[in-house]
Amino acid sequence: MTIPSTARVVIIGGGVVGVSALYHLAKAGWTDCVLLEKNELTAGSTWHAAGNCPNFAANYGVMNMQRHGLALYRGLADEVDYPINYHVTGAVRLAHTHDRMMEFERVRGMAAHMGLTMDMCTPDELQSHFPFMETHDLEGGLWDPLDGDIDPSQVTQALAKGARAHGGTILRFTPATGVSRKDGEWIVHTEKGDIRCEYVVNAAGYYAARVGEWFLPHGGRPVPLSVMSHQYFLTEAIPEVAAWSKEHGRKLPMLRDVDSSYYLRQDTHSLNLGPYERNCQVGWASGQDMPADFSFQLYPDDLDRLEWYIEDAMARVPLLGTQGVQRNINGPIPYAPDGLPMIGPMPGVPNAFEAHSFTFGIAQGGGAGKVLSEWIMHGHTEWDMWSVDPRRFTGHADAAYCTGKALETYGHEYAMHFPHHEWPAERDRKLSPNHERLVADGGQMGAYNGWERANWFAQPGDDTSEEATLTWDRSGPWEPRVRAEVEAVRDGVGVIDLCGFSRFALSGEGAAEWLRGMVAGGLPKVGRMNLVYFPDSRGRVLTEMSCIRHADDEFTLMTAALAQWHDYEVLSRRMPAGLTLTDRSADVTAMLVTGPKSRDLLAAISDADLSLGWLSHQQATVAGKPAMLARVSFAGELGWEVHASPTDAAAIYSAIRDAGAAPFGMYALNSMRIEKGYLTWKGELSSDYTLMETGLGRFVKLDKPQDFPGKAALQAETAPTRRLVTLVVEPGRQDAPYMAAVFQNGIRVGEVLSAAYGYRTEKAIAMAMLSTDAAAPGTELEIEIYGQRLKAVVQQDACLWDADNSRIRA
Repeated sequence: MTIPSTARVVIIGGGVVGVSALYHLAKAGWTDCVLLEKNELTAGSTWHAAGNCPNFAANYGVMNMQRHGLALYRGLADEVDYPINYHVTGAVRLAHTHDRMMEFERVRGMAAHMGLTMDMCTPDELQSHFPFMETHDLEGGLWDPLDGDIDPSQVTQALAKGARAHGGTILRFTPATGVSRKDGEWIVHTEKGDIRCEYVVNAAGYYAARVGEWFLPHGGRPVPLSVMSHQYFLTEAIPEVAAWSKEHGRKLPMLRDVDSSYYLRQDTHSLNLGPYERNCQVGWASGQDMPADFSFQLYPDDLDRLEWYIEDAMARVPLLGTQGVQRNINGPIPYAPDGLPMIGPMPGVPNAFEAHSFTFGIAQGGGAGKVLSEWIMHGHTEWDMWSVDPRRFTGHADAAYCTGKALETYGHEYAMHFPHHEWPAERDRKLSPNHERLVADGGQMGAYNGWERANWFAQPGDDTSEEATLTWDRSGPWEPRVRAEVEAVRDGVGVIDLCGFSRFALSGEGAAEWLRGMVAGGLPKVGRMNLVYFPDSRGRVLTEMSCIRHADDEFTLMTAALAQWHDYEVLSRRMPAGLTLTDRSADVTAMLVTGPKSRDLLAAISDADLSLGWLSHQQATVAGKPAMLARVSFAGELGWEVHASPTDAAAIYSAIRDAGAAPFGMYALNSMRIEKGYLTWKGELSSDYTLMETGLGRFVKLDKPQDFPGKAALQAETAPTRRLVTLVVEPGRQDAPYMAAVFQNGIRVGEVLSAAYGYRTEKAIAMAMLSTDAAAPGTELEIEIYGQRLKAVVQQDACLWDADNSRIRA
């Protein structure tokens, strides 16, 4: 085939993900798109993939993506007229403990929100699904009737046939060799010629880091992934399995013993065992060790690594041990540091996208193509997909970090993610100037975009072991300390170290007018600050920033630590020439001093004018050091943020502590912000919801002349069908998890976005998005929390503490 000289999109990589992206683009009418594969389609991880297809995922966005993909696969063979061996066998997941059953209950609830049915099972019910296993030591389990397995090559070829039928072009045996940029377009170089294009996609699987190097001169970063060695093996044929299949006319269901960390499934008349072992190995020590081409190749067998898992699986399913090993597969699979794929805009690089690092690429490939194609075509996705956005990893994710986290994540592939647990690998990447003091004071640290912040402060004798955090319950050694921290803020004065705020300096003639065209509301006056909201073209919440105005056209914009690269690009990619935008996230650090006695404390160590009102800011000295004081408090008490150079911050923090401020952590801050009804990015502030649905109408100026993104959509949204509300919940042992279902008279009417116990109000609180007919104050509802339905009542006001803000304005 002659290589085209131009295309709208060039996709590099011919595995299931790249082909799915081409299929979705072509089906949507973007026919001028080309996929390049250096060998044959499926030559990488797709070739040796086991092809398991679960709906189950602990992450809501990923589950949504898998749900879409598996539904696509179920109709794909008929749609494109290409045969696919897709066995929808159902699957059982085994639970050895009550905690695991609670995890299953949470996932079952999320699945129901998407229209999927999963059933909780007793041990006897599990055995009725999979009769060859031992169940005497099980608590129970979960049944997913739509789980199964698919032939990876066939599904990829079917997607390829569909892509071609809709006008997409696939060039096999056409390796890309590099990229360059000219006149705002990409030039993708191949051994057969160059292709000029508008968009380029890195879908190169475990070669994505190497392809990513091509983009370094264009603003890119080293791709944060590692390549892991993953093994599974097939037994010889087992007569009992063959007999069962003949009798029932189908394959056995998949079995996943997640507490022991393996899956077991039927393959023809044999069994396929795939462990995720703790003593796992990186496939290649570095990207430099990778051969130029590893197509259709495997690593040497290393079955000794699997010995414990094989013995455990044989005890669970004795049939497994009755036959020998037919074949072992040991191949490379890419791992991002958190084990989730990277799908979306390539950080720092215009019109470049990523779709790689899939540990479950077959199950996720169909949905990934949808998500990526939407990002390319529309600049946004149907569902909020921050959990897979490549911009979630910033500069701290170097090679050592990626390797350490990949080993941890692979070895805990089926681990439960408890709300108070912090994973220990590759910590202390970014340290506050006050880190030593925080730790000395008992700070139990958590990582926030690599920054170490104190979650709570332990006292001598408290259990600070990792094991103590392995619980879904609210109670733990932290709870009495968090209560005391909140009470210290409520009654006196507290200080929290908030290192890592994302912070951008914007200046230049016309900066104010440009910002007005980007945000839904107004800008503060000089010397003031306020919140500004950036909608997308649908009027949904893209991000929130604190806007501090220093002069007519000089601003500081601050946002969440996690949003650093995301929000920098929200600003930089639309910024006109003549304006200057500088990322100052590492140049300034912050502390919040808050509580009714905060004015007295600061007056003793600062020359600031502490009579200036709420939402004011000023330059001053604190403990003899220059600082900016901003009169705001996310805790909802009288307070000031103190922003200072990292070189001065330790002296300032020590002076604040020595003057009597009690240290408090992120758990206490979260409790207090929920009592105030304050919103968090990627909690309540999500691109799943519009500004109006989220209750941000007071920050929207539809009558201003600027045509900000989403203005037309918000004008058309005369009566939102959903509304964010605050609920007071019958206090149980756990806080409601993200996406916990809310019911009215047994009918699902919404979902929880965040929850915590309020120690000032003595109430369990949840913030939930509800259908408007269920959102009237006083409405009695139920929330399903790990399988238990607890009563909840819609509140009159989102704010349950100091509703008139008299304390914060004092």
